[in-house]
Order: sequence, then structure tokens, then C-alpha cells
Amino acid sequence: MFTLQIPFVLAATGSMIAVFLVLGILLIILIRNIRIVPQAMTFVIERLGVYRTTWSTGIRMKIPFIDRVAKVVSLKEKVADFMPQAVITKDNVTMQIDTVLFYQIVDPKLFAYGMENPILAIENLSATTLRNIIGDLELDQTLTSRDLINTKMRVILDEATDPWGIKVNRVELKNIIPPKEIQNAMEKQMKAEREKRENILRAEGEKEAAIRVAEGQKAAEILKAEAKKEAAIREAEGEAEAILKVQGATAQGLKMIKDVNADQGLVAIKSLETLAKMADGRATKIIIPSEIQSLAGLATSLKELVKDDLPEQ
Repeated sequence: MFTLQIPFVLAATGSMIAVFLVLGILLIILIRNIRIVPQAMTFVIERLGVYRTTWSTGIRMKIPFIDRVAKVVSLKEKVADFMPQAVITKDNVTMQIDTVLFYQIVDPKLFAYGMENPILAIENLSATTLRNIIGDLELDQTLTSRDLINTKMRVILDEATDPWGIKVNRVELKNIIPPKEIQNAMEKQMKAEREKRENILRAEGEKEAAIRVAEGQKAAEILKAEAKKEAAIREAEGEAEAILKVQGATAQGLKMIKDVNADQGLVAIKSLETLAKMADGRATKIIIPSEIQSLAGLATSLKELVKDDLPEQ
């Protein structure tokens, strides 16, 4: 009896091991077919070699042995720095220009199935587009029209890469390298321009200095004239004030004479004294009132009479 149970137990144990083994294999297969799609990433899924769907961010699961991840696509903005390209301007100047392109994948399906090597295609398309644009511009226009060239290239490349699921956001001309002789000529021209600006600034400075000096001299002359004018006014005011004071004193004296009831002769004598003080030896002509003249004549006559009456010595 015991001997019959041993094979049965061994058989049951082997079956359980096989079941656990199968379950383990299935669990491993299940785990390996679970995918976590990170942020800003997409997975292009094929089923039996045919495009099935595009997975966005999250936890996804595919059917084992039937579905497969054909391509992992990043939706982040990327930069492509292309090698310098030889271009010829409208005035037959050969130069080297390298470009930097900023692009972003907006349609993972078109990016996966649209072009075998889209970045190489964009580089070649960028080179041909740049040659076409520069060929319509002269050297000076090329050096001063970066924004125009960038805009034209972005529009053309963006339109051309739409079927590939790529959006071109920006195109920048990184370097424009003209020939060595052109660079030397440009340096000489820049040096001449700087010297010209220096001479202009120096001449303007000298002109400004001369104007300032002339304005200073003018202001000084004006101030000097105003000072002379003010001195003359003050002097005239002083003389007028002195005359007014003299006249006031004379009037005050006449009033005092009037108050003491002086006779006409005394008044005339005082008037003569006043006239003498006013003349002060500086006047060449004095106008004497008629009353004073008559009195002066009377005084002269009296003096002659007195002189006649005196005995001769």
C-alpha cells in the first residue's frame, strides 16, 4: 500500500511544479509586456507588422508576441547644428554659413513612417534653401538681413517637413564667414568709419567749446554793461538826492527867514549867498532873478556913493 502511494505523490508533486512553472512564465511574460510611457514620450505600436496605435503618457500593456513597440519618439524640442555650407551671393561672393535648427516632432506616426532619415533630409533641405535665398541677396544685404533669412528658411522648412510629422520652430544663422580679403576690406572700412566718427565728434566738441566761450564772453559783456548802467543810475540818483537835499535846506532856510519877518534886502542877500554856494566856482553861467539884480545894482550905487564921500588920501 505504501509503495503504491509514492508514485502518486511524486506525480502530484511534478504536476504542481509544472503548474507553478507555467504560471511563473506567464507572469514574467505579462510583466515584460507592461510598459510605462514617460512624460513627453510616445510609443508607436505595431500589431503583426502593421501600425496599430500611438501610446501617450501612462501605463500600457501590449499583447505578447503580437504587438511590438516599433519606435519610441520624444516630443521634446530638439536642436540640430549643421555644418557650414558654401553659398554664393548675388554679387558673386563665396562665403561659409552654418545654421542651427530647432524642431519638434508633433506626429509620431508620420515621423516613424514618413522619412527614413528625417534629420539628414532636413540638413540637405536646409543647405539647398539657404543657397537659394542667399543667391538673391548681395553681400551687404546678407550681412544685415539675418532676420529675413531666418524667417524665410523657417517657413520653407516647416512646410517641407509637415509630411514627416516635424514642426520647425526656429532657424538661426549661427555664423556668416566671408572670404579673408572681404574681411580685411570690411575691417578697413570699419576703421575708416570709426576715424570719421572720431573726427566728427572732435569737430563738434571744438564747435561746442567755441560756442560756450562766446556765450561766456557775451554774458560777461552783458553783466559788465549792466554794472555800468547800474552805477550810472546810482550816481544819478545820488546827485538827484543831493540836489533835493540842498533845495530842501534852501527852502527850510527861506521858511525860517519868512518866519522871522525879514525884509526884502535880507532875503535878496541870502539869495545871492545861496546862488554863490550853488555855483561853487564850477558854473560858467548863473541866471539871477530881476529882484536880486535890482538889489545888486542898488548895492553897487551905495558903494560908489560911499567911496565918493570918503576923503582922498
